[in-house]
Amino acid sequence: MKKHTIVLLMAIMAFTACTNAQKTKAADTTTEEPTITDFKIGEKWTWKWKRSVEGEIRAEGEDSQEVVAFNDVLGFDNGVDTLKISATLGQKQSDTPFYDWPLKVDKKWKFEVEWENNEGTKGKTSQDVSVISFNEVTVAAGKFMAYKIVYTGRITNSRGYNAKIEDIWWYAPSVKKYIKHTQNDGEGLYINELIHYSSAQ
Repeated sequence: MKKHTIVLLMAIMAFTACTNAQKTKAADTTTEEPTITDFKIGEKWTWKWKRSVEGEIRAEGEDSQEVVAFNDVLGFDNGVDTLKISATLGQKQSDTPFYDWPLKVDKKWKFEVEWENNEGTKGKTSQDVSVISFNEVTVAAGKFMAYKIVYTGRITNSRGYNAKIEDIWWYAPSVKKYIKHTQNDGEGLYINELIHYSSAQ
């Protein structure tokens, strides 16, 4: 009986040590911003999103991006417009960026942005950001190691709107994009998830 107990304890200790080593490795992982050479023609991402209010789906749809040749350079094509990838990477980082590269667990920063929607309403989003973890996350497109990044703060606009808002993004370095995003603005819940990813052919 004692022998079995010792063997069981040793197995538990080995598992715990392995788990702790994995956690330490994940906590020490650092991810730099992708570069233009990381993207290849034919690479494609598709996300499915929905917005629910009181448990009832009010809107849903799909978005996609594909890497294409565009004016002799690479571009992101979303089916409507094409944007040069170089215009989205390697820019001088602001003091309040969306992603504060390099990403690392326990890193914190402030995100602020002023914006204007298609209707001409101007607004501002201001959030405190914290990288919570780097773990395996399962979405419809598969399993990915991803950073869980939590944004909490407020959103205001020129029409007097002022509300708390929480965004959670899961960013996966292996696909160079987010694989999931949730947003709670106090009025409804928005969920966006990667449902398909294909590497360059």
